[in-house]
Amino acid sequence: MQRRTFLLGSAATLAPAAAAFAQGAWPARAVRIVVGYPPGGSTDVAGRLLAEQLARRLGQQVVVDNRAGAGGTVGAASVARAEPDGYTLLLAASPEVSIAPITMKAMPYDPVRDLLPITLVGQVPYLLVVNPSVPATTLAEFIAYAKANPGKLNYASFGNNTSNHLAGELFKSLTGIHAVHIPYKGSGPSITDLIGGQVNYTFDTPPAVLEHVRAGRLRALAVATRERLPGAPQVPTFAEAGLGAFTGGTWFGLFAPARTPAAVVERVHAEAVAALKSPELARAFTDRGIVPSPQTPEDFGRFVQGEVNRWKDLAGKVGIVAE
Repeated sequence: MQRRTFLLGSAATLAPAAAAFAQGAWPARAVRIVVGYPPGGSTDVAGRLLAEQLARRLGQQVVVDNRAGAGGTVGAASVARAEPDGYTLLLAASPEVSIAPITMKAMPYDPVRDLLPITLVGQVPYLLVVNPSVPATTLAEFIAYAKANPGKLNYASFGNNTSNHLAGELFKSLTGIHAVHIPYKGSGPSITDLIGGQVNYTFDTPPAVLEHVRAGRLRALAVATRERLPGAPQVPTFAEAGLGAFTGGTWFGLFAPARTPAAVVERVHAEAVAALKSPELARAFTDRGIVPSPQTPEDFGRFVQGEVNRWKDLAGKVGIVAE
C-alpha cells in the first residue's frame, strides 16, 4: 500500500479553513481518496492530479491511498465499509463498479447500494501497445503475425474480468487470433512486465503508456478513438488501421460510502467539478489523453448503469461468465 499526500502551499489558504473547522464544518482534517490500483496506472495518475486540486480547494490535505487487488474491488470494498463521514472517498474505474457485478459471483459489496456516485471524472481510450521485440509495426502486421503463431503471444490485463481483459477478449474475437491472457494487479505492474518482455502486448490508456511509447520502450499500433490523439498523432485509430468494430477504454469516477451526508456529497461534487473545469487540471488531463467529464450525481448514476448494461452485453458475446 502506498500513499502520497498533497499539501496546501500557503497560510492564506488555510486561514478560512481554520475558521470553518472551529465551527465544526467539513472538512476538519485530511481527506483520503482510495484508488484500487498500484501507483503508475491511469487511475492513479488521474487520482493524484485531482487530489492536488481538491487539496487547494478544500483547505485540507488530500491523501491518495493505493489499495490494489482483485481488479480494483479490494479498494472499493474498503470504501464501502468505511465510516460515511466524507473523509474516505473512492476514485473508481469501470472494473470495480460496472464490470465486477457481471463477472464476480461473490461481490464483497454492492456498487449501487454501498457507494454514492458523485461525479464522472474522466474518460480515456485504450491503445494497443506491444513490446518492441514483437515483429510488427502496424495493426495488420500484428494480426497476421498472431495468426501465424497461434498461442505464442500473451497479453497483460489489470486483472481477471477487468475492462482491458474484456477488450483483449473482444480483440481476439474480432480478429480470430489465439493469445494467452496474463492477469496482473493493475496497470503499473503489467506495463513493467510488458517493457521487460515478460508479456507481448496489452490494451492500456494514454496516461499509462504514452511516455513509454515516446521513449521507444513500447510501440503503439492503434488507438480506440474516432480521431487520432493530439498527444500521439502518429498512432492511427483502429478504424484507420482496418478494425473499426473494435472499441475499448475506461473511465474514472468519484464515489462516497453510502449514507455520507448530503451536504458533504454536495461540497465534494462542487469542488471536484470546479477542479475539472479549471484550465490547470483540464490541461493536465488532456496532456495525458484523459477527457475531463464532470457530471451531476444523477447523470453519473445513469452513466454507470449504462456501462453495466454495455459490459454485460459484451461478456455474453465473448463467453465470459461470473467466477
